[in-house]
Amino acid sequence: MDCIFCKIIKGELPSFKVYEDRHTLAFLDIVPVNYGHTLVIPKKHYSNMEEIPEKELKEVIVTVKMVGKALKEGLGVEGYNVGENNDPVAGQIIAHLHFHVIPRSAGDGLALWPQGKYGDGEAEEALDKIKKAI
Repeated sequence: MDCIFCKIIKGELPSFKVYEDRHTLAFLDIVPVNYGHTLVIPKKHYSNMEEIPEKELKEVIVTVKMVGKALKEGLGVEGYNVGENNDPVAGQIIAHLHFHVIPRSAGDGLALWPQGKYGDGEAEEALDKIKKAI
């Protein structure tokens, strides 16, 4: 497998490790959105959210929470965003499940996506389709 994150886990590529345990690894993003931008990944390779077993996903989320708290306390930021781009169409560049933990401060210039509105009957239609798939 030619996964850059798997190579980081194996120590074949360098990284700025923030945290590591048996199941997860957190390291600084080398192209940060903001100072301290950290990636949290499972040590086993999963391409996206649907592939990872729930037990392992819980381990990753616990690490995301710990990193977020450390960013607030260590960097003195007011908050953070947690993001996961699931599949290339959603902006996923590396095909290894990963969460972005991005430090935020007032006036940092980072904007979230624009919000829209549902037309007549669209919310009910979307709800029906989603519920049928669950």
